[in-house]
Amino acid sequence: MWIHLNEKQYSKEMLLHMYENMLRIRKFETKLTECFMKGMLAGNIHTCVGQEATVVGTCQALEKRDFITSTHRGHGHCIAKGAKTDKMMAELFGKVTGYCRGKGGSMHVADISLGILGANGIVGAGIPIATGSGLTSKIRKSDEVTLSFFGDGASNHGTFHESINMAAAWKLPVVYLCENNQYGVSVNINTVTNTENIAVRAQGYGIPGITVDGNDVLAVYEAVKAAVQYAREGNGPSIVECKTYRMRGHYEGDPAAYRSKEVTEEWRKKDPIDRFRAYLLTLGIEDDELTAIEGAMDKEIEEATEFAITSPYPDVSEVTLDVYTSDNERSVIR
Repeated sequence: MWIHLNEKQYSKEMLLHMYENMLRIRKFETKLTECFMKGMLAGNIHTCVGQEATVVGTCQALEKRDFITSTHRGHGHCIAKGAKTDKMMAELFGKVTGYCRGKGGSMHVADISLGILGANGIVGAGIPIATGSGLTSKIRKSDEVTLSFFGDGASNHGTFHESINMAAAWKLPVVYLCENNQYGVSVNINTVTNTENIAVRAQGYGIPGITVDGNDVLAVYEAVKAAVQYAREGNGPSIVECKTYRMRGHYEGDPAAYRSKEVTEEWRKKDPIDRFRAYLLTLGIEDDELTAIEGAMDKEIEEATEFAITSPYPDVSEVTLDVYTSDNERSVIR
């Protein structure tokens, strides 16, 4: 079944896959928050509740061979790029069955086989890593594209400007994806940036830049798809800015008193999942089919949580595993 929207063709399978992934991420983050509030997790977590359309629309436009760099708010990025929720949950619980054997935790999930070069606890730190990945692809004459997720706050860091300048000069196959959720911790981006949109900064580097509705999953998909194709064809980098909003605080436990309740409520009415569900119904997709997906995602996340809880912690003998290596083989100092 193919559905025609504004002269674009989308298969029903793709649309339902995107809806499923948005739900998967929302339910994962919601369950994670519940576990954190019960004291079941060490450290802290940063969730992407409210930003699922940006995350899913972006990764839907990538191929498995493509790479991403993520941020401190990266659970959704990893899941949308193909990470399994049970191994993701185990990693956040610090268990040996996680993607990094429980050592990476919330802000350092990585799996090269999925093209996930790593989440990163340092604001803007993934941007130069993505640039280096793009340079690698160019040197090797391969056609992978690397996409760098970063927030609005990171756009004022030197890593943003230095990396994009280099990528533009060398025409590297990188897409710089700004998740503009309006706030860098407690600072509203409009109080520290003298432009309405971050994407206009692309003009300074002679590259394309576009700003889209980050709560419209199809708008994000189309913008990123075009940027990826542009990069894959050897034209160089571009900036895609997605205007969205995180519905929870910067971190769990953050009361977000710095934000207007009225503005937050207005964004709540633009919830990307509710919006996409309503849209799918107008296309003739049955309510029962969407409800079945919701039930399946509830079940998946419950099973993922149980997997994490019952998995073992790493043995103390693994304390230096994957810390030291040599050119010939992985070396472990015990």
